[in-house]
Amino acid sequence: MKILIAEDEPITLATMEFRLVKDGHEVISTENGQDALAKLTEVTPDLVITDIMMPFASGLEVLSAVKKLNANIPVIVLSAMGQENVVLEAFTLGADDYITKPFSPNELALRVKRFSLRTS
Repeated sequence: MKILIAEDEPITLATMEFRLVKDGHEVISTENGQDALAKLTEVTPDLVITDIMMPFASGLEVLSAVKKLNANIPVIVLSAMGQENVVLEAFTLGADDYITKPFSPNELALRVKRFSLRTS
């Protein structure tokens, strides 16, 4: 499965990338929303994982762009505790799942596996 990740925290990004590659996925990592939007013009991912709060373009902008590109591409949004109103907005825009930070790499792997089973 080809997964695009947009995450501005380097340690979180590296941890997600390591776990997902270990699980056999192709991972395209970006460090902010603007880079993620640019990658969407180059590749069509099978899944997008995006942080909500990022520089240059928010995760909500990334989510909107993905759903305009192809509404069938699942999007998992990452949010810090206490951002319930933003998470609700993400679901309104078409988010398929969300994970509250901090999270376990095992939790991420299980949620990604759920989407990979849908596409296979």
